Amino acid sequence: MSDGLENVVAAETVLSDVDGLAGRLVIRGLPLSALAGSVPYEAALALLWDGFFPELPGDLAPALGAARRDVFDQLAPHLDAAADQPVFDGMRSLVSRMEDGTGLDAALRLVAAPAVALASLLARRKGLAPSAPNPALGHSADILRMANGTVTEEQALGLDSYLVTVIDHGLNASTFAARVVASTQAGLGSSVLAALGALKGPLHGGAPGPVLDMLDAIGTPGNAASWIAAELTRGERLMGFGHRIYRVRDPRADALNAAIGRLRASGAVDAARMDLATTVETTALAALARHKPDRPLQTNVEFYTALLLEALGFPRDSFTAVFAAGRVGGWIAHSREQAASGRLIRPKSRYIGPVPREAA
Repeated sequence: MSDGLENVVAAETVLSDVDGLAGRLVIRGLPLSALAGSVPYEAALALLWDGFFPELPGDLAPALGAARRDVFDQLAPHLDAAADQPVFDGMRSLVSRMEDGTGLDAALRLVAAPAVALASLLARRKGLAPSAPNPALGHSADILRMANGTVTEEQALGLDSYLVTVIDHGLNASTFAARVVASTQAGLGSSVLAALGALKGPLHGGAPGPVLDMLDAIGTPGNAASWIAAELTRGERLMGFGHRIYRVRDPRADALNAAIGRLRASGAVDAARMDLATTVETTALAALARHKPDRPLQTNVEFYTALLLEALGFPRDSFTAVFAAGRVGGWIAHSREQAASGRLIRPKSRYIGPVPREAA
């Protein structure tokens, strides 16, 4: 038995490969560096879905734009009830209203639903009337426009970079949950809802927000060294550093750092906030190397996720929902791949409870 299924191969996939020792993430044969910042989310989605939907068009943008519009019409009457819940729960409740199909139309609506739900809920929180999607815009641009009322080209590129970066990442907890449900021949909606349930847990989807809490607590670059030293002395974890899979720097951190750099060049970020983050990262890496010399702890995706999403105007309690809006494309691809195998996932367990007297 392997606790937590560590190093157990539970599926073969053509979708993504995570090499933790080399610090490499491959998406459908391409390194992440060739995708993030270079292609829109719709193109990454088409790359993952290729071969899983016979009617897949060469350009997914018009179809996804139409799906956002249709989903908004379906969800608009239910926004009031969802707005009374935390952002992630409200988004999940709205996604649950999608049809449980297996075809391309159902898949597109399931990608559109988290985006439309999240943006509409955030707009309401800001006192804005929920705005119907604009199918002529790209997916990322439309999300930001619906959520904030306006969007710039640089902001849209930043969100595209994030959604592409997180679209798939091997057999993580939420993706495995989606594949388990898909193996029962349930529809895509059931698989996505199972994945959302797994993602809600703080050990999977809840790390980026506390990175900002850490920066807030440090306050200024001059406080970084003493604050970090005190946390390590107390045995506390530094948020945004270390990963269960990667033993070197998380490649997704580099992709998101590049996206932040582009935003900074356009003047769209708080320069003082970025200077603080740079100091904290440098100081933390040096302190961790001294504190745990036998355990490589590098910057992970959560550190730069927090900075990028904050710069794009997303509140920290919505970060897990934004992640879901990107990862949903990967969940659907894995669900289709698993369903095509026709094999029900049914592992064994080892009983360690009391033995009946007559069987002793």
